[in-house]
Amino acid sequence: MAINLQKGGRVNLKKEAPDLSNIHLGLGWDLRKTDGTDFDLDASILMLDQNDKAIGEGGFVFYNNANSECGSVKHLGDNRTGEGEGDDEVLTVELPKIPDFVSKLLVAVTIHDAEARNQNFGMIDNAFVRVANKDTGEDIARYDLTEDYSAETSLIFGELYKKDGAWRFAAKGDGFAGGLVAFLNTYGLSA
Repeated sequence: MAINLQKGGRVNLKKEAPDLSNIHLGLGWDLRKTDGTDFDLDASILMLDQNDKAIGEGGFVFYNNANSECGSVKHLGDNRTGEGEGDDEVLTVELPKIPDFVSKLLVAVTIHDAEARNQNFGMIDNAFVRVANKDTGEDIARYDLTEDYSAETSLIFGELYKKDGAWRFAAKGDGFAGGLVAFLNTYGLSA
């Protein structure tokens, strides 16, 4: 049974799934219900060092760079509409392969071409991130976005971080106006 997290909620992954080594991060959203262009949301992971700075381009994983340089993170494909049930985009993380100098992985979602399409996260229904054990298929935690993000075009849904030798997940919901560029610049990576 997955733990339903609220914004700011945290879960100790080692406590909830002691043998966890491979994580399935499923992100989803619903099809657009009003007139206009479908929402094309893009999931990504940005690996950070202990100073909360990007480790470099090799630590930024998204549909156009599907594997991290260290081989620990993979993006499994781009969904351009949100059509279908369940996860729309999936990222996998192999915890044993994460280098020691990486202390945090930000799980972000950006609306592709949001400014040109006049779209923001306030228009998107039923967006979520779920954390599951990839080996067993068992859900560990889920965070449903419930706030009105009417100015944001990029959001950090959550973060995987290491504390006291154990990996944890925190539900974030931190938004950025300015899309992917603003998100990456905040952590020292230029787009």
